[in-house]
Amino acid sequence: MKIMQKMMFAATLLFVVIAANAQNCNDNIMPTTPDSRFIDNGDGTVIDKQTNLIWMRCILGQTWTGTTCTDENVGYTWQEALQTAVSYSFAGSDGWRVPNSNELESIVERACYKPAINLSIFPQTPSSLVWTTTPYVGDYNGVWIVDFEDGYEGGFSKTIPFMNVRLVRSDID
Repeated sequence: MKIMQKMMFAATLLFVVIAANAQNCNDNIMPTTPDSRFIDNGDGTVIDKQTNLIWMRCILGQTWTGTTCTDENVGYTWQEALQTAVSYSFAGSDGWRVPNSNELESIVERACYKPAINLSIFPQTPSSLVWTTTPYVGDYNGVWIVDFEDGYEGGFSKTIPFMNVRLVRSDID
């Protein structure tokens, strides 16, 4: 009997851990980034019909499988993020860049947190800080970031390592 109790305890603990890591959304709040706002290009990118921006569905370091993002995201310093974007080629296109703060904020899902993003459009997005190119006024070494745990935007030092990067393009072919 003790073995069965231990197995039930372990199963309950596993459920609690999984539930604690699940995205939380408020059904009483109208989604700010509904699926209908995006066009799936079928190549790991989507077009945001509201902004006409093309977004990579995965954070840099993850791999698009055709249905989801796999692998671990890779952390970058701000300078590394900019340098990586300059030479990045994905889905048959160049011209990828680190977004500015307004662009990145535009894909925050305000009805959800942990992460604050539409997971059907941007699957496996970690609840983490993501770089932008927008300078943080008042700190010459600062830049705006977006925290996809809760959608918070704030200033951070460009020298902090291990921030995530989601690339964007402006040109629609």
